[in-house]
Amino acid sequence: MKTRPGEVLIDCLDSIEDTKGNNGDRGRLLVTNLRIIWHSLALPRVNLSVGYNSVINITTRTANSKLRGQTEALYILTKSNNTRFEFIFTSVVPGSPRLFTSVIAVHRAYETSKMYRDLKLRAALIHNKHLRLLPQEQLYNKINGVWNLSSDQGNLGTFFITNVRIVWHANMNESFNVSIPYLQIRSIKIRDSKFGLALVIESSQQTGGYVLGFKIDPLDKLQDVVKEINSLHKVYSASPIFGVDYEMEEKPQPLEELTVEQPADDVEIEPDEQTDAFTVSVDLWSGALCLLVTLSK
Repeated sequence: MKTRPGEVLIDCLDSIEDTKGNNGDRGRLLVTNLRIIWHSLALPRVNLSVGYNSVINITTRTANSKLRGQTEALYILTKSNNTRFEFIFTSVVPGSPRLFTSVIAVHRAYETSKMYRDLKLRAALIHNKHLRLLPQEQLYNKINGVWNLSSDQGNLGTFFITNVRIVWHANMNESFNVSIPYLQIRSIKIRDSKFGLALVIESSQQTGGYVLGFKIDPLDKLQDVVKEINSLHKVYSASPIFGVDYEMEEKPQPLEELTVEQPADDVEIEPDEQTDAFTVSVDLWSGALCLLVTLSK
């Protein structure tokens, strides 16, 4: 299963059973910074992928495994398109807690790094008029005198452009702010408004499809800002930073080395040499007849 840009393999666990969907089938579990992937070792096309964003709860309970019997298993409850799904994974290796520690720890790291991926309104972003930078985040530009056009009068504030997101806050009230990750930006354009030409950022449908307008003067400065944001957005799209920072003590093999190929049938085809069964039978019969004549003498 091919990974997307920015997706990193964190752990690889062999001898894992999908107890609910494929009970009795030994498989491999891949833990990345965005999801967990399970596939059957005997039949790799039997597989599943669970994104952390759809996970509601992860617990450990007793399950009935065909490979292990009654044993502790990992229960993952998810929700997708208003439908709930439950997945149960069991480690076939006795006494190994690695299945639980890896998945739970990486999921926790995902949950605590949502600022990298989610659009946030009125969050704790600013401290003493300085942006609270995230790990791996770098500030590229700070622009004063940027008007937010969300109200009829507009609000004067400050723009921060980083390698991960765009942040604006009002100068009079730092808690009135917005953080827009590049991951959630659908388009960046210059459009006409009742305030004149403005920077318009449209967010993805997953975040509600917000349309945010910002007024930057003069026009050449506005054009430079749009060019800079588009350039950083393009760079981010090629190599996203998701913020899920977790490392195992023993690093797993790269995904390329774990690719499973369909084995060829181990069949040898003999050369096409025709054999006359009638000739063989006659030879055997003649040999037996000669032996009987010899004994009778």
